[in-house]
Amino acid sequence: MKRIGFLLAFIIFCDKKWTTASPGDGLRTWERFRKLSYPGDEAFLYDTFPENFMWSVGTAAYQIEGAHDKDGKGLSIWDTFNRGGARIVKGDVGSDSYHNIPGDIRALELLGVTHYRFSISWPRIFPNGSVSSYNEKGANHYRKLINRLKEIKVQPVVTIYHWDLPDNLQSRYGGWGNPVLVDLFKEYAEFCFKTYGDDVKYWITIDNPFVIAWYGYGTGKAAPGIKNDLDLPYRVGHNLLKAHAAAWHTYDKHYRARQGGKVSMALASHWVKPSRNRPESRWACQCSLDFVLGWFAHPLFVDGDYPPCMKQEISDVLPLFTEMERLDVSGTADFFALSHGPSISFQLDSSFLFGQQKDLDLRMLMYWIHHEYNKPPIFVVESGWFVPTTTKTKDATYITYLKRFIMDTLKSIRYDNVTVIGYTAWSLVDGFEWYWEYAIRRGLYYVDFNTPDLRREPKTSARFYRKLIEKNGFPLLPEHQPVQGVFPCNFAWGVAANSIEIETTPTQFADPSVYTWNISGNGELQRLEGVQAPPLRRVRHCVDYASIRQQVSDVRRLHVSHFHFALNWSSVTPTGRAEEANATLLAYYHCFVSELSRANVTPVVTLWHHTVERSSVPLSLEGGWRSKGTVQAFADYARLCYRWLGAHVKVWITLAEPNAESLGFTVGHHLLLAHAMAWRVYDREFRPLHGGKVSLVLHMDWVEPAVSFSRQDAEPAARVLAFSVGWFAEPVFGSGDYPALMRSWLQYRNSMDLFNYRLPTFSEEERRLVRGTYDFFAISHFTTLTVMGSPENKYTFHEMLEVQFMYDATWIKAPNASVVPFGLRKALNWIHSHYKDVPIYIMANGVKEDPSHFKDNLRVYYLYNYINEALKAYILDGVNLQGYFAYGLNDLLDPGFGMYGYVQDEVIEKASLSHYRNIIDHHGFPAPDSPSPQCPLQAAESCRGCHLLAKHSVVGFLSLVGSALVLTMGLTLYYATRK
Repeated sequence: MKRIGFLLAFIIFCDKKWTTASPGDGLRTWERFRKLSYPGDEAFLYDTFPENFMWSVGTAAYQIEGAHDKDGKGLSIWDTFNRGGARIVKGDVGSDSYHNIPGDIRALELLGVTHYRFSISWPRIFPNGSVSSYNEKGANHYRKLINRLKEIKVQPVVTIYHWDLPDNLQSRYGGWGNPVLVDLFKEYAEFCFKTYGDDVKYWITIDNPFVIAWYGYGTGKAAPGIKNDLDLPYRVGHNLLKAHAAAWHTYDKHYRARQGGKVSMALASHWVKPSRNRPESRWACQCSLDFVLGWFAHPLFVDGDYPPCMKQEISDVLPLFTEMERLDVSGTADFFALSHGPSISFQLDSSFLFGQQKDLDLRMLMYWIHHEYNKPPIFVVESGWFVPTTTKTKDATYITYLKRFIMDTLKSIRYDNVTVIGYTAWSLVDGFEWYWEYAIRRGLYYVDFNTPDLRREPKTSARFYRKLIEKNGFPLLPEHQPVQGVFPCNFAWGVAANSIEIETTPTQFADPSVYTWNISGNGELQRLEGVQAPPLRRVRHCVDYASIRQQVSDVRRLHVSHFHFALNWSSVTPTGRAEEANATLLAYYHCFVSELSRANVTPVVTLWHHTVERSSVPLSLEGGWRSKGTVQAFADYARLCYRWLGAHVKVWITLAEPNAESLGFTVGHHLLLAHAMAWRVYDREFRPLHGGKVSLVLHMDWVEPAVSFSRQDAEPAARVLAFSVGWFAEPVFGSGDYPALMRSWLQYRNSMDLFNYRLPTFSEEERRLVRGTYDFFAISHFTTLTVMGSPENKYTFHEMLEVQFMYDATWIKAPNASVVPFGLRKALNWIHSHYKDVPIYIMANGVKEDPSHFKDNLRVYYLYNYINEALKAYILDGVNLQGYFAYGLNDLLDPGFGMYGYVQDEVIEKASLSHYRNIIDHHGFPAPDSPSPQCPLQAAESCRGCHLLAKHSVVGFLSLVGSALVLTMGLTLYYATRK
């Protein structure tokens, strides 16, 4: 009850409006970001960082130095901690940087950073913790390092204390739980200022006091490993704040004027999202941040005291500041030194989340800091991710997170007006990773811990970071910009649906009941019980099907020229025999395509679609596609459909998305033969009469190397494309056989005596049958995947292809896949380069979105950008692109993909529908000052003879008057007879 009452009071307090940043202003962060444009705000930002932005990389002494007992160094609490309990791995050697300053300097030169953050080991300079135990060799080590940094023009960012307390101070005084350490730290810090300060402009007094206090003296996960004392972590935090303040005042009073440096304390934090969009959830998030980051930031940047939430919740264990101490602590930070990454995010106790959701959003965190602490300049002094220890130099996962965090930083500067002055990638080299020991790696340089010299080798992340620093961000290139231009008048604009709504019994004229009209009352129709009209003796018409009228109307409102849908083979021929076809269903399909044609919409009909369950192989065909007999049955089914529907269907798809890996090579072989036979049937028997086109649709998501500049990753990407697309494309559009890469790779895999992957062989007759059976190249495309050639995650590693599928954290995430528009252009160019000048149709392209989002901004963004990439391929690359089909039509048949939504029985046009229609009406994206192409309009065949009436207005007028006269006379005679 105490907590609930405080929450309500704070919510009421925070309901007022603020004009300047002040404590509590960070509460606006969640609501502000919730209202930002989606998904545009999440799109990749191509821009550069401000001039003089500080690019840094960091390390910590205990993690990399090694030499734990060399040249007079004393033991640290981590030396002792790693020799106790169940821990068996020590940081005695680390990366051996103590003996390898030249190696670290070469690494820094290669990266091209402007700053290097490192820490000084307190027990290396003062072995027992006091200045009386001064160790000159230890002090000279850091003087040598700083001098070498000056030679390569890299500025040091020096951390005075990064968790490695002299063990003597722990055993003698109880460590940071004892206030005596405040003065001892002040003396140590003053030595550092005096000895190195002329060359150091940025000082960090203490790194991540939360980890020291909570994990070192609370849970025991970190050195010195103390736990089960509920008060101790807060006393430790109290002393850390006072020690920092003492050091800051020492610098401010004695060294700032001469040295001109800045001093702060590095504070780490997680990020949280509200579990529910309610004020109390947002306040719980605020409390969560206050208990971790605010614990130390609030005293430093606000008023020298703890946040209200902490004081209210844990007043019984939280130490009190005197008025003098508050004044002493407040304002003792010249910039906000922010640490961000797994040191907090993967260890944080759930109790600190206050029931909310943990997240990794660095941008929102910096926005919160900006408003909560009166807009301080932020220096990100630690940021990055990790990879498993088995990962060597190809650390694609690390790159994608590094890119994401740097992108967050750039957006904070450009979109949110947050003052960010620098970014520090963590860390320079692999080392001892504290709680994780050597189980993970965080370095930009790989360290082989099994070699005597601990050899260093740059990872792909080091190359990425170097290039990013060279460019000072992500400069906008021409290929990143939308293109202006239009598609030709004969370009096929379409919409695709997996299937259509079936209504085999017409609803028009189907009710035999007789009704009376209560014309003088409420105007309702009332059915007469027991009375039925005689059966209608009229021919059934296609317009009698209400479902056809509705669906054709829905398609026409899009202004598309084509509509693509799939037939249901198992329903058309339930027995698998063409002579036993379902004539009623075929008649319905015939009506549907004929009505589309009358509406000037070209039907595009698929005979079999793998992903549609209701379009399965007839059950009576034993073995399904595994049986070669199904091939002939499919050819017979195709002939049947051509005969029934061919007069109105000019574009046929034999198979849609047959290239699913799950089907296997044998089934794939039979599918290719089935397609070829169906194509040959049309070519011989129906093309001369109907003049249509036939091909197949291949599912083709693009595959991008996980590391774009890595030639090693380009080969796995090509391998995936050969097995996913070339598998069906090369036999039909190329040589008549499977890609050579497929055969050579499977031969290599089978030679390992562990596998038996059998790729069928085409006979010469089959080769001639299959090759060239196309009139165009059609694809369905939805997203882009990334791959690399070395394993990292067993759950997404493809054993047969030996490729690791990856996730790029900077791409917009949709419910079904990532949104990566440039992948479509690359896919089209792949087809163009492999099968020169082949006509290409994009037969399905769409994104899944919550069906309740009628303002479907994600789909609007998706359509605009994917169609624009298609236009680039057409205009800039010379790709013979002839059509684009958005997927899908409505949520009833394609849930989550439709441009029509539903509220009960009401049909709703989503925002994407008008957006797509606008693109179609303008034939693409014409320049503002250029007119849209004047394409000839085709009037819909809504009534026969209407063109005659339109051309001869007098005839039309007389016909209208005559019709009215006949109707009037008929009604007059009817009522006269009744009297």
